[in-house]
Amino acid sequence: MSSVFGAIRRRLLTPPVSETSMEVRGFHVKNAEAKARLEHIGEVFLRGYAHAVEASSPAEAEEMLETVPRDMRGFAYEGAGMGAAVYDSLPGHGGRLDGLLAGRGRQHDYMIYVGVGWAMARLPKLLWPDLRTTDPLLRWLALDGYGFHQAYFKTASYVRTPEVRHPFSWKGGHNHYTASAVDQGIGRALWFVGGTDPEVVTRLIRSYAPDRHPDLYAGAGLACTYAGGVGEEELAGFVEAAGEHRWALAQGSAFAVEARIRANTVIDHTHLAARVVCGTTAGRASQVCRELRPGPAALAGQGASPAYETWRRDVAAQLASLSLTSKGADQ
Repeated sequence: MSSVFGAIRRRLLTPPVSETSMEVRGFHVKNAEAKARLEHIGEVFLRGYAHAVEASSPAEAEEMLETVPRDMRGFAYEGAGMGAAVYDSLPGHGGRLDGLLAGRGRQHDYMIYVGVGWAMARLPKLLWPDLRTTDPLLRWLALDGYGFHQAYFKTASYVRTPEVRHPFSWKGGHNHYTASAVDQGIGRALWFVGGTDPEVVTRLIRSYAPDRHPDLYAGAGLACTYAGGVGEEELAGFVEAAGEHRWALAQGSAFAVEARIRANTVIDHTHLAARVVCGTTAGRASQVCRELRPGPAALAGQGASPAYETWRRDVAAQLASLSLTSKGADQ
């Protein structure tokens, strides 16, 4: 069981649940159901964070995380990713993030890396985890998490003044690309800022410079699929509104589908979003992500763009190709 010191860490380090309130954040409220879902996601995230900082070991943290209902468990592991990184930054502490990723957290590695980005947004840069020692592909999701945090908690700066660009650098390489990865997280946060209302989210995305739209739509595609809070008609409208960025939206959606399938947390909405946003089945969208995932040789290369971006573009292109093939077969 967690120790007295663990309980103290939890009380001192865990953000208050009120920070996830839509009223506190000033986010758009579409309806009571969507509001309740988004706030519940925030509460589960903080529960996962608390488990990671309170537990006496990664194994104990895992035991507590596995008690979270399956459909919401990914959000708990995301919070745990943040908590583990914060825990490891404390004097005399360490190994929590590695331990989390070595256990059943492996199935939730997408979400854990996103959670690490939350920690980076709150820790002094000197205390950031050295992500160069982690998965060279998925570590880019930490920047997605960083962007989400900034848009979620610093909405005035990152969302309400979209003309402002915030430079970002890290030790993970390809610093010319980091702004794109951060924008993917901002796009994901816009689904929350917009209260899962596709019309509001579309307006928010369009307020940014056009060169940022593909990454923002990709992030929003991931969020509308993983977090949900929307029906088929609204999803179809969102796809139509994305226009030329329809397949960037689909790429983000496919990543969300793969994350849920990998973690065995698939819900009915996963299948709906795959069909409407990705234009295929959940199983096929996940398969595309897995088949196109860069191997060791690609990850070891020093191309103009990181292998992560190549992966994203290849997934988008393949989904577009599948859609054309499907339409051709129907004619």
